[in-house]
Amino acid sequence: MSADTPRRIVLLRHAKADWPQVSDHERPLADRGRMDAPAAGRKLADTGIPFDLALCSTATRTRETWKLAVHELPERPRTVYEERLYEASLGDLLALLNETPDEVTELLLIGHNPGMHALADALSGKAEGDTLQRMNRGGFPTAAFAVVGFSGSWKSVEHGVGTLLDYWAPHD
Repeated sequence: MSADTPRRIVLLRHAKADWPQVSDHERPLADRGRMDAPAAGRKLADTGIPFDLALCSTATRTRETWKLAVHELPERPRTVYEERLYEASLGDLLALLNETPDEVTELLLIGHNPGMHALADALSGKAEGDTLQRMNRGGFPTAAFAVVGFSGSWKSVEHGVGTLLDYWAPHD
């Protein structure tokens, strides 16, 4: 792939989780989350993005979100459950992106806040229409996703390199 290869990153925050007496990592989805995750999957399908790879946090709520959302996609992408997505800082997330193989052009991350919002905001040097205002006004709620486009290698991903192409939240 050349240095100007167009790429897209979709950042999906897990759906609404419940608060039972379990560790944070093991928190399951709440009833609303089980309704919002398939809706997010349908909206992801509407984007028409043919994902090459999905990286999903190992937390129960992210795995459940992905399990419900992926059934709405026309094709299931290769999925890797990545421990480093759980409680990832912005720096951790950028490092993960920098490790992505260059044959991947369409990447989906299923993770947590504040990381998903921080990454979308940090990567988006530009934005189409009112996408940035809508994303920042809503605060990146559960089951929301942002689509960021950029050109180049994954190793070149850094602050401001991309354009926020789309933003969606279930109760917007």
